[in-house]
Amino acid sequence: MDMGLIGLGKMGGNMRTRLRNGGVSVVGYDRNPDVSDVGSLEDLVAALPSPKVVWVMVPAGDPTRQTIAALGDLLGEGDLVVDGGNSRWTDDQANAAMLAEKGIGFVDCGVSGGVWGLQNGYALMYGGADADVAKVQPAFDALRPEGDFGCVHAGKAPGAGHFSKMVHNGIEYAIMQSYAEGWELLEKVDLVDNVTDVFRSWKEGTVIRSWLLDLLVAALDEDPGLSKIQGYAEDSGEGRWTVEAAIDNAVAVPAIAASLFARFVSRQDDSPAMKAIAAMRNQFGGHAVHAGPPAGGDAAPA
Repeated sequence: MDMGLIGLGKMGGNMRTRLRNGGVSVVGYDRNPDVSDVGSLEDLVAALPSPKVVWVMVPAGDPTRQTIAALGDLLGEGDLVVDGGNSRWTDDQANAAMLAEKGIGFVDCGVSGGVWGLQNGYALMYGGADADVAKVQPAFDALRPEGDFGCVHAGKAPGAGHFSKMVHNGIEYAIMQSYAEGWELLEKVDLVDNVTDVFRSWKEGTVIRSWLLDLLVAALDEDPGLSKIQGYAEDSGEGRWTVEAAIDNAVAVPAIAASLFARFVSRQDDSPAMKAIAAMRNQFGGHAVHAGPPAGGDAAPA
């Protein structure tokens, strides 16, 4: 199989290597000439045999929309565009419709695996017509993990893949938040001698074992107490989109929503909302207010 790959950053660069290792001939393009195989989108398209397959791995939003629009002018009938970034599923629907007017196919593919994907393979969730999926199937086979799972044709409608990946990331938010809260509680109470070893013990035989747990243990081994890390967490957008989709469809997602809001709280050194709550508690109950964090926390002694 021959294909083009646009975007050779941390994910895209490793994907190019894994694709080539899997027997796929890849022409890569990136704005960074040091990693790019060709000098322009036009050169990339010209280097591919027909029908041409071009996989886009650039940041979601305008960069992806602009890249796909440019490809719509460069590709022809029977060619195919794959959006493997973290686009919102509604963008997929618009992009698919625009390309369809020109006879160009479209597949949206949610990709999970991060920096470990080169070694372990990438979990793939893709949406699109059967005929379009078939054109890119050798690439899916090269990228996917070994074994029976990790790859799914989520639906034939544009956006099915990215919608599935969005929900996956929403669940990821909630799982990480649960581990984080448990770690903080175990560290807070002067009872457990080695919290990291407790987490390590959960890696085998428990119902909460997971790869995220493995990664947290690895982080704690590297930096006990996580003293080198600021307690500030970004959100990539998919957590917000998951909550918005839940609202639109009247589906309750309290754990995912709470984990998203917790990330917002992490960006405040001194939460204005908590100030208001402290003030109200003082007004109605005479509860003490603190000018700074009390020593040992604010739990009342037994």
